[in-house]
Amino acid sequence: MATGELNKVEAIIRPEKLDEVKEALAQAGVIGLSVTHVTGRGVQKGVIHAGRGGEPYTIDMLPKVKLETVVRSDDTDRVVQVIVEAARTGNIGDGKIFVLPVADAIRVRTGERGEVAV
Repeated sequence: MATGELNKVEAIIRPEKLDEVKEALAQAGVIGLSVTHVTGRGVQKGVIHAGRGGEPYTIDMLPKVKLETVVRSDDTDRVVQVIVEAARTGNIGDGKIFVLPVADAIRVRTGERGEVAV
């Protein structure tokens, strides 16, 4: 299989947006995905809370969700746009999306390779 026929789309999003993103992807025909609960930080650099006695404390590693799916290269831009539209709140901390080329994909059950394995 030629490199570049498939792409892995990794999206780090707010946990409360997961259901909206999953539904939007399903409506766009993207069913297969993996979800991992992660913590991280980016430009947001965490949040400051008032603790007992009003003492401020910073939580710099925030809960996020990493959603991963592999799609045909031709579908990548559309899938990214679906995720952006469903995950966006307009506030800092909405997340990031990374697109990586996939050299091959193998369906364990059948041994099929390439696009048909996705």
